[in-house]
Parts: sequence; structure tokens; C-alpha cells
Amino acid sequence: MYASGALTPQRTHFHTFDTPGDALALDGGRTLPSHTVAYQTWGHLNADRSNAILIFHALSGDSHVTGTHVDGRTGWWDLMVGPGMAFDTDRYFIICANVLGGCKGSTGPGSTNPATDRPYAMDFPVITINDMVRAQRPLLRLLGIEKLQAVTGGSMGGMLTLAFTQLYPDMAEHAIVMASAHTNHAQAIAWNEIGRRAIIADPLWLEGNYYDSPQGPPKQGLAIARMIGHVTYISEGAMDRKFGRALQTGTKESFTFGIDYAVESYLAYQGNIFHQRFDPNSYLYITRAIDYFDFAAKTNGDLTAAFAETRTRFHFFSYDADWLYSPERNETMTLAAQAAGRDAVHHKIHAPLGHDAFLVLKEPQTELIREFLS
Repeated sequence: MYASGALTPQRTHFHTFDTPGDALALDGGRTLPSHTVAYQTWGHLNADRSNAILIFHALSGDSHVTGTHVDGRTGWWDLMVGPGMAFDTDRYFIICANVLGGCKGSTGPGSTNPATDRPYAMDFPVITINDMVRAQRPLLRLLGIEKLQAVTGGSMGGMLTLAFTQLYPDMAEHAIVMASAHTNHAQAIAWNEIGRRAIIADPLWLEGNYYDSPQGPPKQGLAIARMIGHVTYISEGAMDRKFGRALQTGTKESFTFGIDYAVESYLAYQGNIFHQRFDPNSYLYITRAIDYFDFAAKTNGDLTAAFAETRTRFHFFSYDADWLYSPERNETMTLAAQAAGRDAVHHKIHAPLGHDAFLVLKEPQTELIREFLS
């Protein structure tokens, strides 16, 4: 029933929207006269162009969802996207773009500012989740798509999914929101702010103007921000099971401030590799956009009224050990959507890992999504 052909190596495509009609008015009051979208696609559009699925990535993701990229990278959601997978590339035309403000080809703070011919750096406008969604609408038009079979994403990608259903209520038949929330709670904002402060406090940040610095970017600040963020993605129980109080080397503590524990070594590794693929300024801009997101802002905090502005069928996925975006927050969204007359279902999945479970679980997500889409 489900084909299992291999995916061909993927290339990232780039399109710059730079005609007068492409100017992107931003929530903060500024306008980008042009912007580039980096994107990838898988599968084929059917005759009536009704089988397209738009995937939004999370904070540190990009457009390379699945398969092997021509540069050797593997996809960040190989378990869920591909031939015979939940998002079946033999059935659906899959699209994923790097978000506005990112650092993987779409316009962001590291991009060239046409007014100065230098990187935007902190001259790049502060953006919102809604701005990120609006930036991708011209891409769908470019691809000849006016109706989506589904829109989906996890974590920040779930926020982008919610925003899409509100901004373009008649475009998506289904919305699959995973490990997400309708707005960031105070503790999540606090963790994001600590991460941003770590970057800004790094002497190599240089007010964001580090792109031509011989000393390079603020690696240490970004590493600390990544370490902080990573702790929020994994549950307390998963941390204990994986590391406990195991020592990294030796049989007793070193009585120094070096790395003693295995968990310290793990976080140091996560932080140290992150700067190789991510721009510190993009981290500032994207986390700020996450903090600003409020699905019910236009309805004065009335979540039911916010869902009443949509026309989409919703499936919410939460994970019982996720303390960043808890099952209770997803249940609140589900009940509000139902109260608004929307078709909405909440799946609470047992996943000891915590928030990152949506990235690494295959079942029961796969069967639930197959049933929903069919």
C-alpha cells in the first residue's frame, strides 16, 4: 500500500521576491522591499494541485526535512517524511522553507542589506511568527498552489502552523500541531531571554557586527544559549536515565571547574557543534519571534474567538513528559477549537524524552497522521 522507493539527493532552491508587489510589510511597522526564500520539495503535485503539504521547521531547523542533501546532510525528520512515511512523498507534494530571519538561505540578519551592501546584522527588522508565515505565501503562489492538503510543524513549527490557519483560513484542509502552544508562557520566555543575554554578553558579539570580524562570531555565547535551550527540550526523567550522576572520566570528582559529569560533557558538545550551523543573530531574532507569538492577540486573548477565525481541521499532538509545551496547553487549544466549531482532536502520547519526542518518535504518530490525512 505504501511505496518504499528511495529519495534522490536533495538540493536547496532559492527564490528572491523583489517586484514592487512583493514588498513584505512587517508587524513591527517596517517593510522588506525584497526577501529570499530557501526551500526544498519532495514528491509530485497531482493534476489538480490538491496534494501539497507545507511543513514548518522548529527553531534550529531548516528546509532540509528528509533524505540526503547533496552536501551530505541527512534530514531532520527522516522518520516522518519520505516514501511510505506519515507524510508520504509517494502521495503528497511536500514543501519546507527556511524561515524569514533564519540562516540557511532565507533572508535574515546575516543576509546582504541592499541599502548598504553589507550584512544586515542588527539593522534587520525584528520579526514575528506571522511575518515568517507571510514570507512563505508568495512561495506557494510561485509553485502554483492555492490549497494545501495540510500544514504542519512541531514546537515553533506548530506556532507557524497555527498562524497560517488564521492568516489564510481557506488554504489548508488539515493542520497538525505538534509539541506546541498558542503563546509562549513566562518560563519559556525567561529561558529564551537568558539565551539571548548569553549571546549579547559575549565580547565577540560586537553589537551584532561580527560577520567580518577576524575573531569570528560569538561562539561561546551561542554555545551557552544552545545548552540552555537543550535542557528545556528533554525531560528531567530522560536526563536522569541517560546520565544520572555518571562521571565523564575517572572514578571521583576532579575538584576543579572543568567537566566532571557526563551530562556536562553532553551539553558542552551540543553547544560547541551548534555554532557550526547556526548564526547567533538568527538565534536572537527567531527566539524573539517565538516570544512575541500570541494566537489570540487579535481577539483580545479570547482563544475560542481566535479559532473561530480559522476553517481548518486540527490535530494536536502533545507528549506527556514535555514540560516546555505541556499536554494541558494542547488540551486548552483543542477545547477552544471545538468550542469554536472546528473539528479538533488532541493526542496525548507517552514519550519519556519530553519536548523533542516529536522529532524522534515514529509511532503512534505515523498511523494517527495517516488516518487524519486520509
